[in-house]
Amino acid sequence: MTSITQDSTVTLHFTIKMKDGSVADSTHNMGKPAKLVIGDGSLSDNFEQCLLGLSAGESKAIELSAADAFGMPNPDNIHYMDRARFVGDAEVEVGTIMAFSGPDGMEIPGIITEIAGDSVTVDFNHPLAGQDVTFEVEILSVE
Repeated sequence: MTSITQDSTVTLHFTIKMKDGSVADSTHNMGKPAKLVIGDGSLSDNFEQCLLGLSAGESKAIELSAADAFGMPNPDNIHYMDRARFVGDAEVEVGTIMAFSGPDGMEIPGIITEIAGDSVTVDFNHPLAGQDVTFEVEILSVE
């Protein structure tokens, strides 16, 4: 039985739960598991350390503080934009999540947090930044 080590390719189901027990995200909802390589930077080091040694068929609940999960909110990720930039059918309202083109052409999701006159405040921090979460993982395969 192969256990997870550095550079392992891991296929797993995960559920992210908030402190109140509500589910923030789950691969079960998407209908397909996640696949990742340990050490490729897609997970925090601390989270990867918690997966090392697990084997296919094992499950584990991992409690992560905000700093080890999605980080703390970064004030540099809050931008003020001219309302004129929001054209078309998209309703501009607080709480709307929209995709913006980043400097590298990649799409970045931002959430509208405030609208004041012609100024729209957009927060590009991860929606779970600043939150303590529990990851429930179910390891499906390790290569």
